[in-house]
Amino acid sequence: MDLANKNILIVGLGTSGIATARFAINQGASVTVTDIAPAKDLADHAQEALAMGVDLELGRHETETFERAHLIVISPGVPHTIPQILRARSKGVPVIGEIELASRFIREPVIAVSGTNGKTTTTTLLGKMLDNSGFKTFVGGNIGNPLIDYVDQKTKAEIVIAEISSFQLDTIETFRPKVSVLLNITEDHMDRYPDFEAYIKSKCRIFENQQADDTAVINGSDPLIRSISQNIKAEKMTFYHRQDNNTAALNSATINWNGSSNAAFIGLQSQGKQTGSIELSGYKLAGRHNLENAAAASLAALAVGGSLEAIQSTLNNFQGLSHRLEFITTVSGVRFFNDSKATNVDAVARALEAFSSPVVLIMGGRDKGGKFGSLKELVHKHTKKLIVMGEAKEKVKSALGDVCRQATQTADGMEDAVLLAYQAARPGDVVLLAPGCASFDMYSSYAQRGKAFCAAVKQLQELGSDIS
Repeated sequence: MDLANKNILIVGLGTSGIATARFAINQGASVTVTDIAPAKDLADHAQEALAMGVDLELGRHETETFERAHLIVISPGVPHTIPQILRARSKGVPVIGEIELASRFIREPVIAVSGTNGKTTTTTLLGKMLDNSGFKTFVGGNIGNPLIDYVDQKTKAEIVIAEISSFQLDTIETFRPKVSVLLNITEDHMDRYPDFEAYIKSKCRIFENQQADDTAVINGSDPLIRSISQNIKAEKMTFYHRQDNNTAALNSATINWNGSSNAAFIGLQSQGKQTGSIELSGYKLAGRHNLENAAAASLAALAVGGSLEAIQSTLNNFQGLSHRLEFITTVSGVRFFNDSKATNVDAVARALEAFSSPVVLIMGGRDKGGKFGSLKELVHKHTKKLIVMGEAKEKVKSALGDVCRQATQTADGMEDAVLLAYQAARPGDVVLLAPGCASFDMYSSYAQRGKAFCAAVKQLQELGSDIS
């Protein structure tokens, strides 16, 4: 793909937009970046872009700018259905995303990881498994390092591992991962998609360009994924709760893998078939969903030549990631867990299922169209009290407020929520932040929200006996 002397329009001046602009300029293109946000909200990125020689159009999207472009590259946070994009497409202007652009310059095998929940944990695990197996890897995509940054690197990896969101899959054309991983599909981003079917179609696109010599790692326990993957061309490797050929059967103790004799790169062989067993007694991450993440990462690693020894070592030593069912501390016998990344209903369900102790649950934030009522049974089973906060507090309270043993309370902010939760808890209980919502009503990101929770817990710990 030749970008030299082309007018490239990048929509969205975030991390991905800056990285794409840098790459396009290095390729000899003339670059304009447009963002609907005002300049004052984009100061740092705007200065960086101007220093690179980028033309900026901030606080608006001019239709003429879109129509003049030779190529439009959309950042993941920008809907591909805005009027200016639709108008440009009708005029014949090609429109792709940063992932698609990067893939056209990458020659190394790509492992793409997607799913509603668990993407970052699985991608991180997979990168460590392959690093420990002796491969040179690049880990990026939606996980923080834009894939286009890899293209600009002088030192190349042997395997590229990319977390891929539905937003990024919306704008692919030829993107073809050597190994695709689809962890789960549950309702999310209903504020962006017209319905659940549209969201499912986006997730399915991860298989779209794969061929028979590619591999798809899929969750066989998810009936929706089993259904949509029936006719894909790639060879399937399935993690499931029963044992079968090309299937990883997982339980609380082990992941057992049986592969057909032509499934390459499995470390152990028995009677002509390649088999393996991974012990999970040293795996520190709680919850069934984290067992699934471990199984998915293991199969993807095995598919490209990772060793069972390296996979085992990685699982034994992996401490988990911040803001994902992260244990913070214990205060007077009450354990505090930060799951700020639980931004949808299914993530809240998975978090609750990880605990046998009574839970005081903190929920709320900016609603993404979640059906909170679907949590009634789990909340009733696991939760003694619900604390709600943020824009969605009334919606959450309306759906779940009468399910707990104690009356639901509304908090003014994070410090208030943590204090109310602690006062409701008893030694042995769990206080869990699992918002089920986006963070953007009060915070710039789920990470900032998680840090606010941790700070409030720390303050609580420092107050000690002074708390009434």
